[in-house]
Amino acid sequence: MTTFGQRLRAAMDEHGPLCVGIDPHESLLESWGLPTSADGARDFGLRVVEAAAGRVGVVKPQVAFFERYGSRGFAALEDVQAAARDAGLLVIADAKRGDIGTTMEGYAQAWLAPGAPLEADAVTLSPYLGPDSLQKTLTTALRHGKGAFVLAATSNPEAATVQQAATADSASDDGERVAERVARDAGWNNVGLPGALGSIGVVVGATVDRARFGLTDIVLAGTPILAPGFGAQGAEPSDLDRLFGYVAANVIASESRSILAVGPDRLAQRIEQRRALYTGGTHG
Repeated sequence: MTTFGQRLRAAMDEHGPLCVGIDPHESLLESWGLPTSADGARDFGLRVVEAAAGRVGVVKPQVAFFERYGSRGFAALEDVQAAARDAGLLVIADAKRGDIGTTMEGYAQAWLAPGAPLEADAVTLSPYLGPDSLQKTLTTALRHGKGAFVLAATSNPEAATVQQAATADSASDDGERVAERVARDAGWNNVGLPGALGSIGVVVGATVDRARFGLTDIVLAGTPILAPGFGAQGAEPSDLDRLFGYVAANVIASESRSILAVGPDRLAQRIEQRRALYTGGTHG
């Protein structure tokens, strides 16, 4: 069984770091001429999958924009994720789940169990009920060859108060930061050859100063980094090396509005254009 980290490394080596978000926001559905409904979200998602297949290696559906339509929205998401995986794309379900005990086990089975209706290749998780609350989920992911991305340093300004705080067992305010502890706990499986990726990653916003969160190159070595914030939120492909330095090769650069806003007719062309900015050329 290949690991998620191995599949991710292969996908990024072939297609580059660009990840296309699948965000059927109401305003985007309207601009695309689609109904603001589960059917509209499904059509939107399938069009993004069609345009992304063969051009990038990873897509990231934002679960909230499907969940808002209830059971039909989840059915739409099932179709979109299945189509993406059938097309050879890695699917990161942006669900941000985080709980304790059997509830967390239920989330793990929903998103990471082979054959589950909502099966994805990886899921985003929140560690703020305690990092240990995620251990069974992470173990489930590894057992099934899946991955996970744990929120460490997010780009919303109000998060810094928590994520930059010193952990309770730090000796001083200059001790280990919460985001650093999250990254260390997430990266326990990330050992191997230089350049190899583990299967458990972290979310680090591209617009944050990661040094202020304690997220040094040493802490992040071997760890996949899901980095929202490229494109419409302000970070550009040319910033990737400057922002992430030694670990830039581990970064999945997520873009949504900067790609989706052009509409369905220009979508494939826009993906090619944005991809070329990261890789230095168009897909051959």
